[in-house]
Amino acid sequence: MGKLTYDSTLTVDFDDRVLAHLQLVIGAKLRRGESFYFSWRDDTSIGNGRSALWMHPSISLHFKFSGGRPPSINRAWIDALMSTANSSSGLQIVREPTGNGPAEEAK
Repeated sequence: MGKLTYDSTLTVDFDDRVLAHLQLVIGAKLRRGESFYFSWRDDTSIGNGRSALWMHPSISLHFKFSGGRPPSINRAWIDALMSTANSSSGLQIVREPTGNGPAEEAK
């Protein structure tokens, strides 16, 4: 499991593959100076709710991967994640597309 640390105060665990894709999408948005919400479903161990962060270029982020090799990148998944990031509800983790069908929100 990789970790995303937000503003040195909050650390959230994500699978390395998910985290690598999030890093690309979040990085692209922040590079353009765009602020947005990022939300995800919490793990059942912390209540199975939903969390959200306000992502802003001035807030520090740290991406820590548990594995030494970068995972392969799925361009269709980047596009699906970016589509949610550009929506009014903000970036949400969607399932990785495996075929030609649309991505669905990850549970």
